[in-house]
Parts: sequence; C-alpha cells; structure tokens
Amino acid sequence: MPEPQESSREDLLALVALLRAERVEAASQTEALRAELGENQARTERLLVQIGELTTQVQALVLRLGKDSSTSSKPPSSDDPNRRPRGGSSRERSGRKPGKQPGAPGAGLALVAVPNEKFVIPAPMACACGSPLAEVPVTDERRRQVHDLAPQPAPVVVEYAAELKDCPACRKTAVGEFPQGVNAPVQYGPELTTRVADVTLGHYVPVERSTELVSELVGMKVSTGFAASLRGRAKDLIIEGGFITAVKELLAGAPVVHADETFARAKCKITYLHVACTDHLTLMHTGDRSAKTIDAGGVLDQLSGVLVRDGYVGYAHLTNVLHAWCGAHLLRDLRGIYEADPAGQLWAKAMGDTLLEAHRLATAARDNGRGELTSAELEVIDRLYAGALARARADNPAADTAVLAGHARTLANRFDKHRETILRFTTNLEVSFTNNVAERAVRPVKVQQRSSGGCWRTLEGLAQFAVVQSYLSTASHWGLTRFEALHRLFTTGPWIPTGLSPAAAAA
Repeated sequence: MPEPQESSREDLLALVALLRAERVEAASQTEALRAELGENQARTERLLVQIGELTTQVQALVLRLGKDSSTSSKPPSSDDPNRRPRGGSSRERSGRKPGKQPGAPGAGLALVAVPNEKFVIPAPMACACGSPLAEVPVTDERRRQVHDLAPQPAPVVVEYAAELKDCPACRKTAVGEFPQGVNAPVQYGPELTTRVADVTLGHYVPVERSTELVSELVGMKVSTGFAASLRGRAKDLIIEGGFITAVKELLAGAPVVHADETFARAKCKITYLHVACTDHLTLMHTGDRSAKTIDAGGVLDQLSGVLVRDGYVGYAHLTNVLHAWCGAHLLRDLRGIYEADPAGQLWAKAMGDTLLEAHRLATAARDNGRGELTSAELEVIDRLYAGALARARADNPAADTAVLAGHARTLANRFDKHRETILRFTTNLEVSFTNNVAERAVRPVKVQQRSSGGCWRTLEGLAQFAVVQSYLSTASHWGLTRFEALHRLFTTGPWIPTGLSPAAAAA
C-alpha cells in the first residue's frame, strides 16, 4: 500500500476555501428553505382559515336549504314536489305488514237477511250424468246479492196553497199560514239543500263543480248562486242556534286545550285562521296574528288548564294557563340543526332521542292506566335532558361566531329556559306529546283554499268557513256525518254538544 503523500500548503488552502464556500452555500440554502417553510406555514394557516370560513358558509347554506316540513316548522305544502323531505318521519316502524291486520273486523259487503227483491233460480231438470231431478227436493241454496241504487227518481214538487178570505166585517183579507221555512214562491227544499251543502261545505268542492255533481247524482240542477249562498246561511243558523256560545263555554272548562293558527289568502291579502280545540270540540275564528286577535276567540283567555301549542310567542301573554309545547315541532328543529353538521351537533340528536324516550314512557304509562310517571322515570328523563344541554354548550361555545353555532345556541337556550313547558307531557299525562289535534283541525282551510283557486275572494267568506267548519268538525268528532249535521241545521236547527266528550255527556 503506497504511503500517503503530504499535501502542499496551497492544496490545503484550496480545500479550506472549498469547504467555506460549501458552508456558505449550505447556510444560504438553509435560509432559503426556512423562508420557504415559513411561507408554506403562512399559506397553510390562510388555507385553514379559509376552509373554516367555507365550512361555516356551507353549514349555513345546508341549514337554510335543508329546511323543509321535516326539519323546521314549514308546512308540508311548501316542500319541493320533486323530492321527499330529508328528515322523513320520526315515527318508528311497528313491524306490521301493510293492509288489514289479522283479527281486525272486515268492512266489506255482507248478505242482508231480507232483501228488497229475490229471484229464485231453479236447479236444472237433469243432472250432468243424465239422471232426472224434477222430483228431487231442494236441499239448500246458494245466495248472491247485488247492492245497488234505485233508478234516479224525478224531482218531487210540493205546492202549498194558502187560501185567502175577505172578511165581511172589517174588509181585510185573511191568508192561510205557510209552514215554517216556506218563504218564497219557488224554492229548494231541505233535502236538496242539504245535499248541495254537503258537497260544497262538507267536502270543499268549488261552487260550480258542486252544482254539476249534485245534478249528476240526483238529477236536479241548482244555480251556482244558490250553492254559493249556503255557507252564509249555514253560518247564520249556527250562530243564532247557540252552537258557538255552547262550544266556547265547554272549551273554557276543558283541562287541556290545543291551539294553532295558519295563514290563508283572502282578498289578495294574508290573514290567519285560529283554532282552539280538543279531541271532541273545535272552534275557529279569523284575524291577524296578534295577541288581541288570539283573545278575540273568547276561549284561550278564559282557560285555567293547560294550553298545548307551538313555540309562537303570540301565546306568551296568556298567563292564566300552563303552557305545553308541541314535541313534533321541537323534533323538527333539532333535526335541522343535527343534519347541518352531524359530527359537530350531536347534542341535537341526543335531545331528540330524549324527547322520544320521554314520549315512549308517557305513552306506556297511559296505556297501562297509570296517572303519572314514576320518580325513577322522571329522573331518567331529567338526566338525559341535562346531558344533552351540557353537550350543546360544549359544542357551541360563545366564542364560536358561525351561523350554525348561533342557531344551535338559540335552540339550546329555548330548551334550557322552557324546560318545564317542553316536558309538560311527562308531568301531566293528560297532555299529549304533539299538537296534532289542532294541526288536523286547521288543515281543511288549506284544502278549501287549494280547491278554490288558492285564494278566498272575501274576508267574510273565510270567516263564514271558520264558523261552519267549527260546526262540522265538532259534529264529526261526536259520530255525526256531515250530511246528518247539515240536515239538522237546515231543518230543526244546529246540533249542539252537551259535554266535553260523548262519554262525559252520557254520564
């Protein structure tokens, strides 16, 4: 192995210079890399801020665009017809198959014991084998019945002729007295009047179509003016007969009353139809949405029990009652918050599950004939409720300025502030979880409005509808058909309930 040669001084100096140059270049590259790293970190921070802002905007858009009848208080009529509501129903599947359930009574036609006509079909004179049957006695028969209508009868015209006599003493003319209700030279009778009213008032068919339908069914043409006048006539008979006064007095003494309001278009303006009702009584009136109009119904300001309603602040002035909020509205609000950010708003799902569990416990208690929940059940509900609120505060701190966080804090504050009102159905089992009783009661105004071109021509027409629908709705809850209720109205006067329910009236 050769011995290493000693480097000269010049070589060493050159090597040192080279090393120094490499160190300077390495230091320069290091500084460049540090500067580039700093720029990347700054760019990353700006991107993270931008992503946060965009995420906030997306959540706000999802919250706004995702609102439909399943995630807010918007009515089902406002839903896009091309897509189903996002949230769907909160009801759990029962596990039953669609259609008639085993053991349920049938609703088909049944043989009647004594038909109006009977045609006997004789057995053949001979059997298929050739044996004669003429002398063989009948052992049984197979019955088949056809249920049908008699041919359309011709209209019946009854004439009342009041005799006139000239008094020989005072020279005045004495006239025979016409029966009650016979007021004009030519008029429609109560049977035809009831049928037209049943189609127009009871089934929300527009006036002209109602006259056509009645003409096709009974063979008698009536004028559109006559059909249009029936709602006003019915309203006057209902009020003068004392129905409205009687229902007001009954509702004022009810332990639980449901209230709601919905808008309607009348005379090209927005007005509101208000309802106060129970399972067997309905009373409606019209006006704006103010507290004064709410009191004008003459029911809610006279109550002393529980008022089930939604969260509309217009009812807050009613301090004479205990308030209960509709659980269905609250579930929709919670679903809207949760679906806007499922990972960040778990509290909303937890609170929704709490309400559903409380509803399950209350329903089970009622089904078992219990008058209240046990202390253990109430403790479970309170613990779940408090836990959901605590998670809401953690998920949405005051420092979070996002739109969704603001909505979530507002909703959580409502649950915190109105806890007793929201859980009223758990401390008083007479109170239902939802306000569906009132929402079903106001639905016909939408049906009538849609079938009649989307708007009421006059405010008076809507007010008349409110009175007539109060009468028909109440009568139907007592087992009367619309036809029966209207027939009584146009003959002997309005039917009037005598208690809070048929069972209470019978007792």
